[in-house]
Parts: sequence; C-alpha cells; structure tokens
Amino acid sequence: MFRSRSKEEKAPTDKVTADLSKQPRDPEAPKGRPTPKRSEAQTQRRRAATVPTDRKEAAKRQREARRTDLARQREALASGDERYLPARDKGPVRRFVRDFVDSRFAIAEFFLPMAVVILVLSMIRVPSLQNISLLLWLGVIVLIVIDSIGIWLRLKKQLSERFPNEPKRGAVAYGLMRTLQMRRLRLPKPQVKRGERP
Repeated sequence: MFRSRSKEEKAPTDKVTADLSKQPRDPEAPKGRPTPKRSEAQTQRRRAATVPTDRKEAAKRQREARRTDLARQREALASGDERYLPARDKGPVRRFVRDFVDSRFAIAEFFLPMAVVILVLSMIRVPSLQNISLLLWLGVIVLIVIDSIGIWLRLKKQLSERFPNEPKRGAVAYGLMRTLQMRRLRLPKPQVKRGERP
C-alpha cells in the first residue's frame, strides 16, 4: 500500500504517445509528468486568463505597455532616474559626461540664439551689416570648434582617470552633442549647477 512504484511504472514523458491520450487512463497508472505545485498551477491559470484571445486585444495591450514605458522614460529624463532612462543615457560613464558638460559654460550651447541674430543681420540690406554678419558666422564657428576641442581633451582625460576599466565608447561624442543643446532644453535634465564639479 505504501510501497514506492517500480521503475516500470514510472514511465517518462517521452514514452506517452498521442494515441494513448485518447484512451481512458487508468487512475492507478502514472501520468508521465510530475504534479505541479499549487502556486505554479495558479500562476499558469492566471497567465492563461490574461493572454488575449484575439490579435486586436494583443495589439491594444502592446500599445498600452509601450505607452507606459514611454511615460516612465519621460519622467526619468526629467528626474534623472537611472532605472528608466533610455539605453544611450544609462550608466555611470554617461552620467559623469552629463555632469561634466552641465557644470560648465560651452560656447556651442549659445549657437542657436547667435545664429538667429546673425541671420537677422544678414537679411538687412546694408552691405556693412552683411559683412559683419559673415565675420560673426566665421568667428562663432571658430570659437565653437576651439571650445569643443578643449572639452574633448579634458573629458577624455577625466574619463580615463575615473573609469579606467569601464567601456567609454561614444562617451565623448555624447558629451559634445550635449554641449550643442541649450541647458534648459537638455534631456536628461542637468543634475548639477554651473561651476559645481562632478
């Protein structure tokens, strides 16, 4: 009565064929698989209940999931929460690059307002103002290039000192692209004040 089953009775699952499943099963015979725990059975039932039955429902749920992920990402970009940031902004290296760029003035961040002023000057039909606007264009571009080279060199040095074993591929380019954006329009939002060293 309390004896263990013999090896012949313990048939593995691969021996159970499809035509045997059509026949009524003997209650004493092994079923060919272990009985699932109650918690596993309940989770399988819940999963079966939540799986959508038609394609429209599946697409709707996928859209809702995508929408919640995007909303979470937007909040993370505003607050700087590392968990929900996009992949390009994640990690200690990228965070340091953002703080390094945000803690200093860069000429490139003033490019858009200066470009508007220069364009207005170039549209005025006075030859001397048009010549000044051309010189301003040239001066702004030269200043941006010189400032970007300085940031590039300093940032590369800081990254090699602080993160010798971390992958730093694309981090300097990421920082230079951030300098081109005005401070209040940068995403993720700046977490350090100007002059405050990261």
